[in-house]
Amino acid sequence: MTQRVTQAFPWIVSLFAIVGLIYPPIITWFNGSLITLGLGGIMLGMGLTLKVSDFIQILHHPKWVLVGLGLQFLIMPILGWVLAKLFQLPPLFAIGMILVSCCPGGTASNVIAYLAKAEVALSVSMTACSTLAAILMTPFLTLQLSGSYLDVPTRGLFFSTLKVLFIPILFGILLNRSLPKIVSQIVPFAPPFAVLLISLIVGSIVGQGKEVILDSGFHLFLALITLHTLGFLIGFLISLALFKNWKTAKTISIEVGMQNSGLGVVIARENFSSPLVAIPAALSSLIHSLLGSFFVILFKNKN
Repeated sequence: MTQRVTQAFPWIVSLFAIVGLIYPPIITWFNGSLITLGLGGIMLGMGLTLKVSDFIQILHHPKWVLVGLGLQFLIMPILGWVLAKLFQLPPLFAIGMILVSCCPGGTASNVIAYLAKAEVALSVSMTACSTLAAILMTPFLTLQLSGSYLDVPTRGLFFSTLKVLFIPILFGILLNRSLPKIVSQIVPFAPPFAVLLISLIVGSIVGQGKEVILDSGFHLFLALITLHTLGFLIGFLISLALFKNWKTAKTISIEVGMQNSGLGVVIARENFSSPLVAIPAALSSLIHSLLGSFFVILFKNKN
């Protein structure tokens, strides 16, 4: 049952987004501190799944992880900034677009890697490394690339990232280390729990921004589709050219093309007065999940 819920992630998050657009009150109750706690729960679940042995993959193939991180925190942020300019997004949408492009890989990428028969251990290692790197990189890159739009709160970005990423993940890792038997009983429920929480976050933000999305969200949709499509494509082509390994290229492509959009939502909600900044991150979660599903269909049987 838990595996079926995890595999249906793209369709569940789509359903919640549609509900948010059709009748927001059903889902907009999940807001404010609940969104922050929701992301904290997702990160805690991720921490519970991590062990020291998961990072051995990095020692065996450090170049794979380093290339993935380079693409994640170099190519994607630049793409986010360029596309915000090309599609002439309003300042608040542009900041949200840049913010989500500067976010690390999310737990959804591990699910897609599994379904696409990619290197799941590498996917988990890359997600963990990019998440830890994001404590510094996400606030720094967001500030550097979006400063021309609005005055971006430096300290707020850093502390929000620290609070919703580092602390829950560290707590999860410590629990896994000290109470392995109990954690082993909980871990199978972590992915479907993450699916429910991210779907609630996406549905709520979409519901709260319903009018703006329907009135002026077309360019934003196109910009985000382009961002994630190019992320998948560039990540795959560069990795394949460097390593000549189809499975590795698939894995890195997934990590580069899928961001932790929930983190983008929380950072946006906690540091900007306008709810519009969070809308690109919410839509990003929906878009990259659907693109990831297409990726699975396209590459599942190609090794």
